[in-house]
Amino acid sequence: MRELSPLHKERLGYKPKLAGALKSGIKSIKISKGHATSAVKDASDIQNLFSHVYGEPIVTFDESGSPLNLSTRNVGVILSGGQAPGGHNVIAGLYDALKAADSNNELYGFLGGPSGIVDSQYVKFDDEFINKYRNTGGFDIIGSGRTKLETEEQFEKTLATCKALNISAIVIIGGDDSNTNACMLAEWLKAKNTGIQVIGCPKTIDGDLKNDQIEISFGFDTATKTYAELIGNIQRDANSAKKYWHFVKLMGRSATHVGLEVALQTQPNICLISEEVEAKKQSLESIVDYVANVVAERGNAGKNFGVALIPEGLIEFIPEMKTMIQNLNDLLAVLEKDSSFANAQNVDKYQIIASKLASENAKVFSSLPGMIKAQLLMDRDPHGNVQVSKIETEKLLIEMVRVKLAQMKSEGKYTGKFSDQAHFFGYEGRCAMPSNFDADYCYSLGYNAFALISAGLTGYLSSVKNLTKPAAEWVAGGVPLTMMMNMEKRHGKMKPVIQKALVELDGPVFKEFEANREKWAKTDCYVFPGAIQYFGPSDVCDITTITLQLESKKPARV
Repeated sequence: MRELSPLHKERLGYKPKLAGALKSGIKSIKISKGHATSAVKDASDIQNLFSHVYGEPIVTFDESGSPLNLSTRNVGVILSGGQAPGGHNVIAGLYDALKAADSNNELYGFLGGPSGIVDSQYVKFDDEFINKYRNTGGFDIIGSGRTKLETEEQFEKTLATCKALNISAIVIIGGDDSNTNACMLAEWLKAKNTGIQVIGCPKTIDGDLKNDQIEISFGFDTATKTYAELIGNIQRDANSAKKYWHFVKLMGRSATHVGLEVALQTQPNICLISEEVEAKKQSLESIVDYVANVVAERGNAGKNFGVALIPEGLIEFIPEMKTMIQNLNDLLAVLEKDSSFANAQNVDKYQIIASKLASENAKVFSSLPGMIKAQLLMDRDPHGNVQVSKIETEKLLIEMVRVKLAQMKSEGKYTGKFSDQAHFFGYEGRCAMPSNFDADYCYSLGYNAFALISAGLTGYLSSVKNLTKPAAEWVAGGVPLTMMMNMEKRHGKMKPVIQKALVELDGPVFKEFEANREKWAKTDCYVFPGAIQYFGPSDVCDITTITLQLESKKPARV
């Protein structure tokens, strides 16, 4: 029996606030439907692939529309992909709505992610089981996994599992890829006239699953507050010791929403934005020059300390690095079949690679520190590609900035001292105890998912909007998954995927950062957010992210 901390015990009793019409209870909710929808892009292709679930309307729950069908049913739930704070509350909200509708309803949790439903590995929830996990972080209630539901064989096995357990609806809690697979499953099940529904819930701490209907993915609020606390602590230490530059790599391979939000919360001296690097076609050299110039300007003023935030996926956004890595992937696929290359020392491998890469790519590769070259040659991912997420970008920049500063010192342009500390904050935020916002939001998403099931819908994503207002004013409903899709090239083939939301350089969040970063670079404007607060005034405990506050003022795209 594991010991519970006093805070853990207290949080188990927290009563999450329900969104808008949901607070009146599942038996009082009614549904209103809007107009038919279209895909965000490549509409004809998406419609052809999802002909049975395409074009459905956005729906809203209120107290004046059509009543729900609360007949007895069994439901299955899956946690898919990486962990995000609040996942347990999605399941708790789903369970509570299901039992409030009919005490004979049953909820099954599939173990280890999507593979659990394929292999029929599950648990049946009851009050005692659920109550141990309310308002807690992690996905340990049933575990998660990254198996993709996309093959005929997987769909057939999923159907067999559902028939064996008399399950008529599946809730998949995941990110953009997981919910793309949810839509594929919904299409297959509807085409086969199985009567089994599929509903998704928007999860990812990266913050890249959002649009006009999904204001924020769950977990982003808690994760960014957790990282902001850590970085605030580092900034206070830097400002106290006054002798270290801290380079902090943050989660966010495909988008820089996490880094941008944390920068707005803490006001560091430097924060690199991958989307800006790509848009401006910034070279690695120009990035190093920018960082070195900030370090030098502060050092020349007697400030030999600072904090720089580095997005995890930065390298893939630097044009010359992206091109070099693509060339390297193709080259290594050939070289790794050569036993003489496989048995060679790393220093010899570097020479062989440099001699065989295209000239510009060879120049980029040769300019990298040996540590980074070695990381580029680590085991490939399942598709044979360099595992970019394992490259220590923060250490790459430290080494290259050190060389640049030595050059500036020899030219009389830098008189300071440069001592460094490297950090990577990723796992620290994925399973944190959810903030009040995420606890409330996730509980509402789960409760709302059962309302969508009771409305007879499939291929929908649970949606709760108006999130900068008190929970009583949140608007619950659902959005068709096909509405968020487009076609993208994945592993050489065009596939339907939910469109990722990248940082908009003309949007209010980046503009707020852009207007302040020069001041933050020169002066010590550090903010120390402190730990997440669960008890106290609402303007401290229930506050939303700066990103959400700024984006709520942006006119919706039509």
